[in-house]
Amino acid sequence: MTGARRRDRWAARSALLALSLLGADTAHAGGTLRIGNGPEPETLDPQRAEGVSAGNILRDLYEGLTAIAADGRPMPAAARGWVISADGRTYTFQLRDAARWSNGDALTADDFVAGLRRSVAPATGSAFAQLLRPIRHAVDVLEGRLPPEQLGVHALAPRVLQIELEAPAPQLLGLLSHQSTFPIHGPSLRAHGDGFARPGRLVSNGAYRLQNWIVQSQVDLARNPFYWNAARTAIDAVRYVATEDIHSEFKRYRAGELDVTYEIPPAQAQQIRRDFAGQLHLAPYLGVYFYGLNLTRAPFRDRPQLRQALSMVIDREVIAAKVLNGLALPAYGWIPPGTAQHRAQQPDWADWPYDRRVERARELYRAAGYSDTAPLDVEIRYNTHESHRRVATVVAAMWKQALGVRTRLLNEEFKVFLYKRRLRRDTQVFRAAWMADFNDPSSFLGILHSAHGKNDSGWADAAYDALLEHAAATADAGARAELLAQAEAKVLADAPVIPIYFYVSKHLVHPRVRGWTDNVLDYHYSKDLSLN
Repeated sequence: MTGARRRDRWAARSALLALSLLGADTAHAGGTLRIGNGPEPETLDPQRAEGVSAGNILRDLYEGLTAIAADGRPMPAAARGWVISADGRTYTFQLRDAARWSNGDALTADDFVAGLRRSVAPATGSAFAQLLRPIRHAVDVLEGRLPPEQLGVHALAPRVLQIELEAPAPQLLGLLSHQSTFPIHGPSLRAHGDGFARPGRLVSNGAYRLQNWIVQSQVDLARNPFYWNAARTAIDAVRYVATEDIHSEFKRYRAGELDVTYEIPPAQAQQIRRDFAGQLHLAPYLGVYFYGLNLTRAPFRDRPQLRQALSMVIDREVIAAKVLNGLALPAYGWIPPGTAQHRAQQPDWADWPYDRRVERARELYRAAGYSDTAPLDVEIRYNTHESHRRVATVVAAMWKQALGVRTRLLNEEFKVFLYKRRLRRDTQVFRAAWMADFNDPSSFLGILHSAHGKNDSGWADAAYDALLEHAAATADAGARAELLAQAEAKVLADAPVIPIYFYVSKHLVHPRVRGWTDNVLDYHYSKDLSLN
């Protein structure tokens, strides 16, 4: 350890000791917050994590340059402030002087440079690498023409980071709250390679540190004494509980074993509204539930008529109101309502009477080569979850009744499901969802770019890609919104995906939890909560 690093660590310990001895203004009250967290997180490597459950934990373990405020807007986090150049292409961030890693090492601009370079490096395989396309040279790095070291991010001083953009990107500050942009502790990565994100190895810079991980059970976090605002972190420990069975999760909540649920079972929504009215939090949420169609092989490759027919006969109102008991909004467009700078699009047939939709869908179905005597035989694949099973069962019935489609349902454990869907493309129709990484239409449109790591349908449309790239290079907000609206209209016309419903966040929150605030990104930082 260098003398400077030893002095930095000693200074951090001395500051914390001084706070405790002087009775500094503190929110510390202790206790353990127990959170239901959906499927088992696939990894706690911030550049490789994909699922919502992993993201929830990573926002406690790490801190980006920005975070998301209660009103959904970006706010200072590890960076105490920033300056934007007059042309909107250069952002200069000043890190907090007290920012440190969970082992006491100083957090530096180089750590953020390392994290951003790691995200765009093809070898990392980050599913979110495309988020960083606005950064100078990111596209060339992603496509292998330049090394990651050429990415337009620079440490101007130990606590000063500069990010250069190809064109103005108003979404950048929100994007920098996403886990793919989090810093990396270099010594840990060098010592453990890609296995650094495990208990006993993971060094993080957020309000909590990783204490324990029992697979398919729980992830335990402990308060990080070296966090720059540790004196105002009220909760000592956070336990994230894996809960794929939503009925079991509800039972655990009722038994007092959980303080917050991941969601609620739709079948019991009316009972929960009645019996837990003061604890049920329902709020708009920037997320879309959809069926992806594998366009890399039959039956959906080169058959847009078939894809449209299947979409047209899904009665989204029935699914939202009856199957999900009002815990969703019907989705005919791709981008949820409430998304900033969004000009909503939907297909013409969205306003047709259902009978007229079915009639037109049957014409398209026949044009695609199918009939009552030669029906489509297809499989819907989804990860194990009661709501996914219910939706798949109803969609299969709608396809059967309206078109005569024969449908098989296959459920799988989440990690197996992702592997089959993404790495092997061993799918036909697959359940999927997308939650916004930042409040902008590009967060949804970007995942259908031909080069995006989350484009599991395999859709590749040069005109669509060009619209996104043109929008990314457009400084005028109105012109950019129009380009993104054209891109959404193209998605709906070609139907590589079938949007089914828009999410609402739906959590039970125990009265002992203080500070919970609903927001459109459904981000909740444990450091901002307390227990009574």
